[in-house]
Amino acid sequence: MVKTNWTIISNFIFLGFTSYPKVEIIIFVLCLLMYSITLLGNIILISISILDSRLHTPMYFFLSNLSFLDIWYTSSSLTPMLANFVSRKNTISFSGCAIQMYFSLAMGSTECVLLSMMAYDRYVAICNPLRYSIIMNRRVCVQIAAGSWVTGYLTALVETVCVLQLSLCGNSIINHFTCEILAILKLVCVDTSMVEFLMLVISILLLPMQMLLVCISYAFILSNILRISSANGRSKAFSTCAAHLTVVVLFYDTALSMYLKPSSVDSQEIDKFMALLYVVVTPMLNPIIYSLRNKEVKAAVKKLLIRNSLCAYLFPIVNGIDKH
Repeated sequence: MVKTNWTIISNFIFLGFTSYPKVEIIIFVLCLLMYSITLLGNIILISISILDSRLHTPMYFFLSNLSFLDIWYTSSSLTPMLANFVSRKNTISFSGCAIQMYFSLAMGSTECVLLSMMAYDRYVAICNPLRYSIIMNRRVCVQIAAGSWVTGYLTALVETVCVLQLSLCGNSIINHFTCEILAILKLVCVDTSMVEFLMLVISILLLPMQMLLVCISYAFILSNILRISSANGRSKAFSTCAAHLTVVVLFYDTALSMYLKPSSVDSQEIDKFMALLYVVVTPMLNPIIYSLRNKEVKAAVKKLLIRNSLCAYLFPIVNGIDKH
């Protein structure tokens, strides 16, 4: 096979879901719908977290970070796929592919760390409520958020640079809907064992280790919930924790099944559908599960809607008075 440099290949071609022509249109419609919900839900959450002073708390600070992350995470992978489906081009430049791979890895890695830090925040809030404002002060929250972003972007930079050093076999067809790093490695015709080992180490640090921290945090939280005397209070707390854990486990498990599976297992078709879960489904569920079910958030949304409606009603009246 002829070895080629990345820069020699001008464009890559995505296979996407062309192997499933009967369900491709269904996938497109569902992805478009979920992407719209993701944008709406996360934009609302960010907006009310900024505009409503009652939500200026560590919990909503982290949720705003998660929402901002999810918007760009989903957009970086899903928008090109939707555009390619409409245009029927299914192509991307080599530079565009490298950038997409980097940002997809960076934001996915950041989310892994951020979710575990959010679980720690909930642990402190529930298990140490009297010391919560001291432990999770503004400085600590900013440091935790910044640390999550820096960790994600640095690990992604290492992985992306390592992959870009490898030689391709002249094949420009990517069996995926995005420039996913595992799909790119399939195009490499040199030994990838060192890169795969590096990815394994990073994946262990970002996936099972972070998931373990989440599980430990929620174990303490559930232990504390069991001490609640009110049956109704316990039920509500269990319901909230179960919802949180469902979304977190869905995100971590799908990523684990892709990045920590044996190298002998070739499941690119399954990987594409698994990728949809953590690229499309979890970013849509995050604002719904974490916030939009809360009374505080509902009250803030209602207040914002009433304020905007009132402004829209008063603006033409004020304009009319000014003219007279």
